Amino acid sequence: MKASPLKTVHVSAAIILRDTPGAPDGGRQVFATERGYGDWKGWWEFPGGKIETGETAAAALAREISEELSAQISVGERVAVVDYDYPDFHLCMECFVARVTGGELKLLEHKSAAWLDAQSLRSVKWLPADQIVLDKVAALLTSG
Repeated sequence: MKASPLKTVHVSAAIILRDTPGAPDGGRQVFATERGYGDWKGWWEFPGGKIETGETAAAALAREISEELSAQISVGERVAVVDYDYPDFHLCMECFVARVTGGELKLLEHKSAAWLDAQSLRSVKWLPADQIVLDKVAALLTSG
């Protein structure tokens, strides 16, 4: 792969899953958040944030979810690495399956949030880099 001339921003993102018995498709849903600020205001994303120097992607993800959503998560397997060139920077995003293990998800920085199932997954306007992982997320939602 050719190196991007843009500044690289390395982030981790949480594919936070929950099971709701009795709901369609076994009730598996994923948590999505809507940006309430910046150039991409109104676009949806999987929550997470920048990986700091000396921090693992999983540790950064747990820290970011605590800071932005006031909840604790367990970070599971990495399901995707996305490289995407936005107009002003190159994004390298590591996506991990996660589950809430403590607290409740509270919006401290985002405009809104939703639990989406396989049928509603594409009903929001996803950020371009997040769109790349939607097929993998859909597969997670429909697998037992």
